[in-house]
Amino acid sequence: MICTCGTMGLDSWIPSPPDLSAMNLARIHDKHKLKKFWEQKIERHSQMMGNEEFRMKRSALSKLREEWLQRLQSRNQHVNEIMREEKIRKAQRVQEFLGLQRGN
Repeated sequence: MICTCGTMGLDSWIPSPPDLSAMNLARIHDKHKLKKFWEQKIERHSQMMGNEEFRMKRSALSKLREEWLQRLQSRNQHVNEIMREEKIRKAQRVQEFLGLQRGN
């Protein structure tokens, strides 16, 4: 087969430069769209965080945690007092023992 198409149409075709104003408008439109998208995303995230914080404040877990901390502090204080009293009794017994030895 022989191609009978001419080249005259290809030689005269020169691409026209892009319309810069239309491109800039498209870019501006895309920027606004992108900005709006992220603003909405941030707003939704902020609302979700606020809801979560409110839920946590209502939760009984924090109240239970606080009660247990108070119980543990009270217990630790009691244990420390017992240990201190035991040390004092031990020191008194040592002093009594040493006093008895001196007297002999």
